Amino acid sequence: MTDSFTVLEPGLLTTIQDLGRPHAVTAGVPAGGAMDRFAHTAANLLAGNDRGAATVECTLIGPRLRALRDCVIALAGADLQPRVNGVEVEMWTAFGLNDGDELSFGRRRDGARLYIAIAGGFLGDRWLGSLATNLMSARGGMHGRALAAGDLLGAGQSLVPHEMGRTLGASMRPRYGDHALRTVAGPHAGRLTASSREALHAATFTLHHDSNRMGYRLEGHRLETEGDDILSFALVAGAVQLPRGGRPILLMADHQTAGGYPVVATVVSASMPVAAQLAPGDEVRFEAVSLEEALAMRARQLAALESLMS
Repeated sequence: MTDSFTVLEPGLLTTIQDLGRPHAVTAGVPAGGAMDRFAHTAANLLAGNDRGAATVECTLIGPRLRALRDCVIALAGADLQPRVNGVEVEMWTAFGLNDGDELSFGRRRDGARLYIAIAGGFLGDRWLGSLATNLMSARGGMHGRALAAGDLLGAGQSLVPHEMGRTLGASMRPRYGDHALRTVAGPHAGRLTASSREALHAATFTLHHDSNRMGYRLEGHRLETEGDDILSFALVAGAVQLPRGGRPILLMADHQTAGGYPVVATVVSASMPVAAQLAPGDEVRFEAVSLEEALAMRARQLAALESLMS
């Protein structure tokens, strides 16, 4: 391991993340990992890493980091106005830093989460096979917590030649400004009343401030379901739960592994990067698509990422 950055200012919520622990879900451990898996993967591929290498996930307000060696990094996801030594740099691009350079961020222009990848991948505490930070259990990443001033970020050695200047074209990036999340019917969609079924895809919801990596609470039109209570069942990221109060909850990366609220819709995987970039106060709506459309959307995203591997 080589110390690569020192944390001068930690930002609002900055953590080490990878693709999480999906293999541990059957043991009741949330999968976790990067909220925006597309941006996380793109940053890694731009930096010459495997897509599962650990990145630094920055939330709303970015950190201030000082490079401790020459390195290649890549930035993807939200536009938090990244700067090197005070000069703005491009998003979705790989570029070099010199020993002593300072990476900082300005105001948020678009999105909520930015990913920093370094050639060789960031290192940290491994828990259940993953470096992803699980804040609730205080495991993984930087001792199970968000970064703090004075922390040293280590990285592995890159096994591929450094290729600076690689970029992902604008046409292949997610449209973070489009807050229409595409959905397919959930297993309990039939429990919605007729008026609520219509409202689910017609109403606009607002992301409540009491939202986090586990789930988004959505304010707006109250939805109603009918029928008896249901037994707890397995859950996935993107599930739209409907508690008795009628306010939907959209499950995100750190969601619980099982629950007993009806799931009336599921956000398709290709829309989850957009969901991950929502901030409190943002408006969102659900748009129904067919399974064929959902698969086509996912195929386009996979093709965009595969273009970075050629």
